[in-house]
Amino acid sequence: MQSKRLRLPFTVLAVAIIINVCTAGHADTNTTMLPPPQKIIYPTIDSSLSESLYPNEAATAEKIADVIEKSIREKYSAGTALRDAHPKAHGCVQAEFQVQKKLPKNLAQGIFIPGKTYKAWIRFSNASPDASQADIKKDARGMAIKVLGIPGEKLLEDEKNASTQDFIMINHPVFFINDPDRYLALMQDVNSKNYFKKLHIPFALGFKGTSIAAKLKTKISNPLQTRYWSMVPYQLGLGADRQAVKYSVRACSADVDPMPDHPSHDFLREVLRNSLQKNDACMEFLVQARTSNTMSVEDSMTEWKESQAPFYQVATIHIPKQVFDTPDQNKFCENLSFTPWHALPEHKPLGVVNRLRKVIYDRISRVRHEMNLTKRQEPL
Repeated sequence: MQSKRLRLPFTVLAVAIIINVCTAGHADTNTTMLPPPQKIIYPTIDSSLSESLYPNEAATAEKIADVIEKSIREKYSAGTALRDAHPKAHGCVQAEFQVQKKLPKNLAQGIFIPGKTYKAWIRFSNASPDASQADIKKDARGMAIKVLGIPGEKLLEDEKNASTQDFIMINHPVFFINDPDRYLALMQDVNSKNYFKKLHIPFALGFKGTSIAAKLKTKISNPLQTRYWSMVPYQLGLGADRQAVKYSVRACSADVDPMPDHPSHDFLREVLRNSLQKNDACMEFLVQARTSNTMSVEDSMTEWKESQAPFYQVATIHIPKQVFDTPDQNKFCENLSFTPWHALPEHKPLGVVNRLRKVIYDRISRVRHEMNLTKRQEPL
């Protein structure tokens, strides 16, 4: 049987990617303190963009959040609570998000205002929940972008006045789970203290999900030279002309550094630090517009092929030379949270994975900040 050859680390990685809570920030940045939490309202679906709810989806999202919250409280009961996923950052860097001067009308939506330049923070990370893992180990890699100075009311009920827009990326084009019940079963298995329950993990993921989770584990030589994808879809625009899209980021240059012969434990942070001490960096922000209803917004396990729906560059990310690796900046970075629902209505997250994320990400962020006696805050 194929499942007998599956190894547990693949599914542990899968758990890390599902949650994917990233943070970014800077100690010298002005911040806005957030008000007390309001009840999270579960997202409504957009049937015109082919969204459809699973049975008992909202209740299942709360159950998943319960399982993860319990795990975090137990794991970090005696010390500083880290993120349950992506706890190891390679660095948080300052950047500029420069929208192209000319864009097709269907892409010039939301923050994609032709010629507009925004300040931004970017956090590069490993996905593994083990913050002590060496960078040379195969893993998924994350890129979280927080664009600043975004006017307008945002989607989150208690952060409507925040002036940030978040984009969350992984260096793989597809996700490994769609079904909320399967997701809940996976979380219960992974967080169980029963060894035999963990043996059930491949069955919770299913063959396709386990295969995707395995492919997520890769090695990279430089976070600035890696391609990243949103994996899941988003709305672009409002009204009758709104459409479903996915995002991607790639380096402006095709050059890729060779893997080091004798990498240090944290060599990706060293590479990032050395790269930005010597030169600026350039990356392209891309949008892939759905071209057919066969490209499902609910099925994030199936790639939207570029041959059918090409990516179009809408912005350039300019990362200037800088010194980012300071204690104050690293500390501040840990106190900020990313969520795909930190967005304008023009960029509403779509699909079941994103709907679950709204509940789960909020719960995880609040638990972590509560345990660490810190306030959630957004940079201005």
